[in-house]
Amino acid sequence: MKIIAIEKELSNAKTIDFRKNAKAEAKALWQLYLKGIVREVYFKKDENLAVLILETKNKQSANRELNKLPFVNKRLIKFDLIPLKPYPGFQRLFR
Repeated sequence: MKIIAIEKELSNAKTIDFRKNAKAEAKALWQLYLKGIVREVYFKKDENLAVLILETKNKQSANRELNKLPFVNKRLIKFDLIPLKPYPGFQRLFR
């Protein structure tokens, strides 16, 4: 299942905490990429917030994997998860 994960910074997050954990976050994200869980990584153009495209069994497994990230684990950020399904509209072209 494809899932869009949109980062939300939590109110208690401090810049120093992000700086202290940035390298560990990048390493953990890289590991999820190597496992094929994280397929794409972006930042929103208007904000410094991550948008991830995930491939997991379901929303719960996506949540489990994202909870391994240091920024999530240290309660600096959370992710809103949006499960996707294939667009069915093209079938109208072939009726």
